[in-house]
Amino acid sequence: FFLSLKLENKTNGKLQKQICEVVLDHFEKQYTAELGDTWAIVRDVLTYPLCWQYAILLNKFSPSPELENTLCVKGYYPAFQGPLPYLPSSLKCYIRRLPGKFPAQKHQAGKLKEYYLLNAASLLPVLALEVKDGEDVLDLCAAPGGKSVAILQCASPGHFHCNEYDDLRSRWLKQTIESFIPGTVIDLMTVSKLDGRNIGDLKPELYDKVLVDAPCSNDRSWLFSSDIQQATLRLIQRNELSALQFQLLR
Repeated sequence: FFLSLKLENKTNGKLQKQICEVVLDHFEKQYTAELGDTWAIVRDVLTYPLCWQYAILLNKFSPSPELENTLCVKGYYPAFQGPLPYLPSSLKCYIRRLPGKFPAQKHQAGKLKEYYLLNAASLLPVLALEVKDGEDVLDLCAAPGGKSVAILQCASPGHFHCNEYDDLRSRWLKQTIESFIPGTVIDLMTVSKLDGRNIGDLKPELYDKVLVDAPCSNDRSWLFSSDIQQATLRLIQRNELSALQFQLLR
């Protein structure tokens, strides 16, 4: 499968993203020790973007029967199928057997997008949370906003608090919410830029459920970094992530 993708790519004359060797060397040492023989399979997926799979999460606030028909024609099918402990009928996510790119929709002020592109695995914690109507929910590290959008596809929380500490990512989160959620729902939400490590003390016993999508190493993106110095610095910083993740969970 991987070989056929490589050959197809060469035949079409497409330019491959350039891999940052500094990052790849680091991964080779770390993940060979951690994953053993499995690392070879993971490495193939990481290093060949054509293999990456994106799912399509439909937006119930901007329904499009034509879009669903188009997806079916193109070979897409529901990513999650019953029986599952929690699978609201309003959560519609499609994938297909072969990886491929589906066009992203641009942000347009005052117009809701019909779908959100994401990795289908990102929805697993949302399903595990089993949010019900009326519950008070906190999305602690919410940017870029895919899981927040997914939660609102599943249920209508009594109060929904989306938090993102990083300034740039916070702006990204707000744009995502504006792109997918109607104003009448946004008015019932809280979007903040608090340090997630402090929210437990600021608002003790306030929420029924909390989603913590803690900052991660973002290996896939940094593997294709064009700035070697920045990538090297990132490799040093990623060693500190586990402490931050623990503090946020605590």
